[in-house]
Amino acid sequence: MQSNLQAPLWQLLQAASQVAQAVQSGRSMTAAIEAVPKDLRPGVQALSFQAMRWWGRAMALRQSLARKAPPAQADALLCTALALSWHDELAPYPIHTLVNQAVEAARKHKDMRAQAPFINACLRRFLRERQALLAQTDADITAQWNHPAWWVKRLQSDHPEQWQTILQAAQSAAPMTLRVNPKHSSVQAYLQALDANGISAKAVGAYGVQLVKAVPVQMLPGFLEGHVSVQDAAAQLAAPLLLQGLQTASQALRLLDACAAPGGKTGHLLECDPLAQVLALDVDPVRCERIQQNLDRLKVKAQIVAADAHKPADWWDGQSFDGILLDAPCTASGIGRRHPDVRWLRRESDLAQLAAIQAKLLQALWPLLKPGGRLLFCTCSVFKVEGETQIQTFVQHNTDALILPSPGHLTPSSATSETSLRDNVMGEHDGFYYALLEKRSI
Repeated sequence: MQSNLQAPLWQLLQAASQVAQAVQSGRSMTAAIEAVPKDLRPGVQALSFQAMRWWGRAMALRQSLARKAPPAQADALLCTALALSWHDELAPYPIHTLVNQAVEAARKHKDMRAQAPFINACLRRFLRERQALLAQTDADITAQWNHPAWWVKRLQSDHPEQWQTILQAAQSAAPMTLRVNPKHSSVQAYLQALDANGISAKAVGAYGVQLVKAVPVQMLPGFLEGHVSVQDAAAQLAAPLLLQGLQTASQALRLLDACAAPGGKTGHLLECDPLAQVLALDVDPVRCERIQQNLDRLKVKAQIVAADAHKPADWWDGQSFDGILLDAPCTASGIGRRHPDVRWLRRESDLAQLAAIQAKLLQALWPLLKPGGRLLFCTCSVFKVEGETQIQTFVQHNTDALILPSPGHLTPSSATSETSLRDNVMGEHDGFYYALLEKRSI
């Protein structure tokens, strides 16, 4: 596949390897890309996303080429080049070009210049022995699936019939999905507006449209006016799930969005029920500003508070809620297509730590719900410890909690996934977990 990236390739590779090095040191790829000069950012982002998707293969190839890793900067550049060039059909440039420009990137970097001969030797050997080296690394589970071995084994245990599909879905780019604001337009009317602007899309779910090809949000008709928001099809289920069945009393519903940033689900709640009184919490004041910006664009209002949701004494006024949305912190294992660096940032020990945080949030927020009220627990995870296991444990220890019909684990769907009835309705979507709980009077 040919790329139309506009910059010297060696310069893009230098910057992409710096992004990869940042991920290897525990920093998110999003933050690392934001530090890249604006004129290089689109090209570096494209290369970095592809490199992270095939990083497992790259690491295995580098180990075959050099058992002892070179210094971190040189290792990141070498692995970036291998990730981009290991497969003819996936390479964004001809493989020989990638190799030549990777060596040039080392030569032109003052801190890597001394490693340029080593990088050149490794990549030239890779070109000579590519098929043999690929065959040699095929047996490596991390190289084969481009995820850490513990991640693959956990999916095999949690989803014995779907684990391969989940891993394969993470290797493709995620589509751009929009949520249409029913206060401004209908799905069909917005599809017509897109078509009039030369943008092809299809309807997905109750509120969504999925673009055939992503475009900058500035090109979307009515985006600045709040007609649509960018939101994955699976995430669009949250607001309707929580609101369905809640009693419509004479007074407005009192709702809590407990981990609200960046505000997508908060906005959707208010689009579905403009009269609702919504309290949106996030522990980070900067992220709270992002919530406000998103709500301002949608022209809806909520009370936004920077506070820790699992410490209600700091922010709760004592009035019970009709509904609580708890989109809990998690491994983000269901959104690997959008964030391919997450698999390399997470450690297996993170599962227990995050599950403990989720359990604390559930225990802290459940008393704030009035009898007959509903709490929607969701995570963008495909690991059962952050979904089914978490909720079953909670219900066992809280006899007033009743699990209502819920989607449960939604495994990621991509264009390469096997088509199911749900996928036909929802289109391509991320991995999510949903459990709707009702508080019984006992």
